[in-house]
Amino acid sequence: MAAPQGRITETEEIKVQKSEKDPGTDRRKNDPAEREGGFQVLLPRIPDRSFVVPGEGALKDGMGKNTQAIQQTIDRAAEAGGGRVILPAGIWYTGPVRLHSRIDLHLESGAVLLFSKSQEEYPLVRTDFEGMGALRTVSPLSAEDAEDVAITGSGIIDGSGQLWRPVKRFKVTETEWRRLMGQSEHVLGAEDGQIWFPTASARAGAAGVPCEDPAQQYDYYRPVMVQFMRCRRVLVEGVTLQNSPAWNLHPCFCEHVTVRNAVIRNPYCAQNGDGLDLESCRYAEIAHTSFDVGDDAICLKSGKGAEARRLEFPTEYVDIHDCTVFHGHGGFVVGSEMSRGVRHVRVRNCSFLGTDVGIRFKSAYGRGGVVEDILIQDIRMTNIVREAVIFTMKYTLGYEKPETVSSLVQEDIPYFRDIVLERIVCLGAELALCVEGLSQKEDSISKITIRDSRFAARRRDSILYAQRIYLENIKYEQI
Repeated sequence: MAAPQGRITETEEIKVQKSEKDPGTDRRKNDPAEREGGFQVLLPRIPDRSFVVPGEGALKDGMGKNTQAIQQTIDRAAEAGGGRVILPAGIWYTGPVRLHSRIDLHLESGAVLLFSKSQEEYPLVRTDFEGMGALRTVSPLSAEDAEDVAITGSGIIDGSGQLWRPVKRFKVTETEWRRLMGQSEHVLGAEDGQIWFPTASARAGAAGVPCEDPAQQYDYYRPVMVQFMRCRRVLVEGVTLQNSPAWNLHPCFCEHVTVRNAVIRNPYCAQNGDGLDLESCRYAEIAHTSFDVGDDAICLKSGKGAEARRLEFPTEYVDIHDCTVFHGHGGFVVGSEMSRGVRHVRVRNCSFLGTDVGIRFKSAYGRGGVVEDILIQDIRMTNIVREAVIFTMKYTLGYEKPETVSSLVQEDIPYFRDIVLERIVCLGAELALCVEGLSQKEDSISKITIRDSRFAARRRDSILYAQRIYLENIKYEQI
């Protein structure tokens, strides 16, 4: 169904059909969010009252800081029991902003929430990144341990990511590279492998230069732009989220997350410039949203490695539909951090136009965890740079390659299984299908079904170290 926009004043239920297989039903049969034949995604309950920024002293011309005016208005609304905090049209230049329970931050048309970058306002904190304890700077916009929290409207949230991000030389033109070098001469690598850094401290952190105080390498610890941590009933609707220092939107350990009618953008060259990273979340709907980003676009995660597996919190009960991805490393992605598991997911009626990879499942030995019960239907893809569909256990990135290990540890073996793709159409790709499991554990990828689909690609498929791969009514055309 179409996702309506508008003021949320009471609980609104979104009913989602699950795929046929559901091994977790018995475990969750007493969960109030479970319903026969589907599940519900609950929206925030926001009181019907408004608090308008500017408060006293606010500036809307981008020339002065509005941190205090915005935060005080949010705090005042929270003290009153919650409500809608309205940002009128203007450029609202600000430091980090923290949302509370029962708050809807609403950006009216013409409102630009532009975040600053300063070590004084964005301190280093211990947080969770890729499912592990990590040092980062405070996120520009965040909520922790909150219920009923929303970001709505038609305005723009800009994270000033260009002040934080490194840039790989091969991703930009020579003219752009010269412009960057005019801003900073801090680089690593040689020739085409060079990486530009905006500051010396960012370069030192990336190079692993020893230091006694992490603050000496402050700029290396780039923040996620919008982070919801351990929140319940979250809504992001209508707004444009762009130019993030690292990941753009990151709900983590959340329940009942809705992202709809939004625009999520990052430059093509944005390092770690993911669009949405839904990590260890339960009950989510992602709908009618467009992505144009520098890394993976719509990504499901659940932590990385043994540290993440200490906590049982899979990403589960997720419905993704009617979304468009323009540029991104992957259109729909699971992993590579999936150690707590990803399951009970449906993806339908989406378009991936010019992404590096279309549908991407990635992991590696050492992750552990199970990805299962995934149903992907009615996906349209054009001009895919590499694989239209890939399942890979070779996304190593610092992990020991399994072929160098004498015997595999069971807990460290990841699994992809019980995954169905139906009615997939791809017009243009290097390779239609790639499946590469673990050579020492071929059932690490198993029970994958692709049916009633058409691929126009330079090469047909490559399937290694996998079991029970079913290709039914597939049409290939070599281009």
